[in-house]
Amino acid sequence: MEYLKFDFNQILSTSMILFAIIDILGSIPVIISLRTKAGHIQSEKASIVATVLMVLFLFAGESLLSVIGVDVQSFAIAGSLVIFFIAMEMVLGINFFKEEAPETVSIVPLAFPLIAGAGTMTTLLSLKTEYHTQNILIGILLNMLFVYFVLKNTAKLEKLLGKSGLNVLRKAFGVILLAIAIKLFRSNAGL
Repeated sequence: MEYLKFDFNQILSTSMILFAIIDILGSIPVIISLRTKAGHIQSEKASIVATVLMVLFLFAGESLLSVIGVDVQSFAIAGSLVIFFIAMEMVLGINFFKEEAPETVSIVPLAFPLIAGAGTMTTLLSLKTEYHTQNILIGILLNMLFVYFVLKNTAKLEKLLGKSGLNVLRKAFGVILLAIAIKLFRSNAGL
C-alpha cells in the first residue's frame, strides 16, 4: 500500500522540525515557573492533551478552523498573544494570569499554546503538504515522548540549575519567547 509508506528521512525531518518549533528545552523556565505557581504539573495530562491536539489538527485543522470561521492566521495571532503575555511575566516578574488550579495549568497554557501552539499547528499544516501523514504522526509521537520526559523531570532540572540559574534562564528565555510571539504575530498579521 503506497499510502502506508514509512520513510526514515521524512520521519527524521518532521521530528527535527517539530522539535525546533515545540522547543521544550527552551520552555523549561516557563514550565518550572508554572509548576511553582500551580504546585505541580500533570505531565501525563499535558502530554496527552498536546498530542491529541496535534493529531486532531493534522487531520482536521483547516476544516475545524473554517467551521468556526477562523482562519489559520487569526489562530496564530491568538496563540502569539498568549505567548506574549507569558513572556512578559517571565521578563518583568508580573503576574498577568491569575493562579490556576494545577489541572488547568497543565492544559492552558502548558499543553496549549506552549507545547501545541499556533506555531506547531501551522507547521503541521505545512508538513502535511510535503510529507506522508504516517511519517508526521511518528514525528509527533517521538517529540511528545521527549516532552513527557522533560515535564516529568522538571524538579531535577530545577535542582540542577539552582535559583540564580533559573532566574537568568527565565529572563533570557522570556526575551526569546517574546521575540517568537512578536515574529508569529507579525508574520500572520501581514506586518
